[in-house]
Amino acid sequence: MTGDAEASIHASAVLVGHHAVLIRGPSGSGKSRLAFDLILAGRAGQIAPARLVGDDRVHLLAQGGELAVRPAPALAGLIEIRGLGIRCCDFVPEARIGLVVDLDAADAERLPPPDSLQTRLYGVLIPRIPVKQGFSGLPLVIAALTMTANSSSADCSKEFGNHITPTIATE
Repeated sequence: MTGDAEASIHASAVLVGHHAVLIRGPSGSGKSRLAFDLILAGRAGQIAPARLVGDDRVHLLAQGGELAVRPAPALAGLIEIRGLGIRCCDFVPEARIGLVVDLDAADAERLPPPDSLQTRLYGVLIPRIPVKQGFSGLPLVIAALTMTANSSSADCSKEFGNHITPTIATE
């Protein structure tokens, strides 16, 4: 996707502060759950205020070296809450993606190599969190959103860590 091109994908997205978290994964992996958990974490003050962009299906738009996400028109303002069904939710019509979360990721590791903490989507390099199957992505996403770049392993006196730099919390 180059220039101004759009693609539809099976994913959810939540605007946290000024950037969206794009949540990908196979069916049943917890995309909607993580999206709702982020919205609740924003309401609780654990992270910046969070609003739904889209659940289940979103559209990606690459333009000017950035990647934006929009809800699928038929699903705008709707989110699945397992056990309750489809519910209406405040949403934003578009947001710039600042972080990608891959649920049930085959390459998820306890101490991931730096190259697995980025992904290139339609020519745009974006920070990424791979989450192992059966693990909650919420603590990892909150850490990525709230820990600053100076908390990286580069500044660690013990010279080890998970190498997440930079985070969208520092922009």
